[in-house]
Amino acid sequence: MPPCFLFTLHALFSVFTSFFQIFSKEHINLLLTGYFFFLGVLALAHILGPVVNSLLPAAFPNRKYHLKFFEGDGEIMEDVIDYQFDRRDLVTLAICGLTGVWYLWKKHWIANNLFGLAFSVNGVELLQLNSVLTGCILLGGLFIYDIFWVFGTNVMVTVAKSFEAPIKLVFPQDLLEKGLDSSNFAMLGLGDIVIPGIFIALLLRFDCSLQKRPGGRVYFYAGFLAYIGGLLTTIFIMHVFKHAQPALLYLVPACTGVPLLVALLKGEIKEMFAYEDNPAPEEKPAVEGEGDATQDATAKEGSSKTAEIKKVK
Repeated sequence: MPPCFLFTLHALFSVFTSFFQIFSKEHINLLLTGYFFFLGVLALAHILGPVVNSLLPAAFPNRKYHLKFFEGDGEIMEDVIDYQFDRRDLVTLAICGLTGVWYLWKKHWIANNLFGLAFSVNGVELLQLNSVLTGCILLGGLFIYDIFWVFGTNVMVTVAKSFEAPIKLVFPQDLLEKGLDSSNFAMLGLGDIVIPGIFIALLLRFDCSLQKRPGGRVYFYAGFLAYIGGLLTTIFIMHVFKHAQPALLYLVPACTGVPLLVALLKGEIKEMFAYEDNPAPEEKPAVEGEGDATQDATAKEGSSKTAEIKKVK
């Protein structure tokens, strides 16, 4: 094992242990609760905005507002906040705010999952992969990372169980016995949703680039069904062995292997790896003699200006 890797592990472990020695778990959870309350309300409002707008009647007295906040004075004044919203957005924000208060007051698992799903959808929407090769490299690295931090140490499990924050989705295992007051939960980290999600979103954009060909959204559905299969496998293994499992151990081979196998069977493996979502603009080759013509024109313009100056003198 290389020394730099050992040094990195030692540094991470030192930060982790010293952080809990300085601050108690209660203070850390209090800080995270307030932080995720504001982020969760905004993320949920972004997701529920179109739904609330469609449910409000046409007779709703809507008005638009414009919020501006400047920094500086005079000519050096700069916009810090320039945000436009209306009363429909305020209704959405109020509904999401009530959900946030419910989360603060009860820490209910449904409110936790609403915020967690909102974070996941916003993450898939904001993050973007440029190519399938980049996605495979990213998923491969996180595949090893997840296995090490779950099986090699107890850091990942300790953090997931200690922090009362919507950084994970929880699924009640005693729902039939206790109903909504369940207390025994299985957990799924948001990274296990967002990371495969941005890869599956890339597959959807690759399908859209092949619109002229028959087959529809084959790679998107293949990746999506593979994700469901990998997730069910994770739950099954966790239930059998009664131990926390790194979800990416099962999700990464499924989400990458199945679409690649489909591309191999369809004979489109080269096109898949050649696809780029945002290709760099190609530089136009310089036309031979164009540079000389430009220099001649510049020289003639300079000589004409010199002649005009002499005439003025």
